[in-house]
Amino acid sequence: MTHLLRFFAALVRWLRRSPAEREAEIVYLRQQLVVLKRTSPARPRLKATDRLIFVCLHCLFPSLLDASIILKPETLLRWHRTGFRLFWRWKSRRSPGRPALSADIRSLVRRISRENALWGAPRIHGELLKLGIEIAQRP
Repeated sequence: MTHLLRFFAALVRWLRRSPAEREAEIVYLRQQLVVLKRTSPARPRLKATDRLIFVCLHCLFPSLLDASIILKPETLLRWHRTGFRLFWRWKSRRSPGRPALSADIRSLVRRISRENALWGAPRIHGELLKLGIEIAQRP
């Protein structure tokens, strides 16, 4: 949920920028894509014109430094898969032990057991089910 709020906050900040700043950021990101497409799997190699474009854009709009991270798509996919794996590992973890019963239900079971000494666990369980209390039959 916090990621969604951060995304919307960043979107609002981005929309409040001037149109020139937004266009400059888009040009900056497109130039990064050009560099990445030109240098396939190897390390990105910047030409003099690339450096000139980046420096000019940075001089005009210093806030573009936030968008200046160049990474390979494989890296982004690896981060996404790792995050996805960690999320589902966290989501599907088992909580240890049996779920806790409230003190009221425990005292009710003890009272029924004391008052009806001949009733076993199946009978007490059935009576609790009639009352709408769903618990396990045996401890």
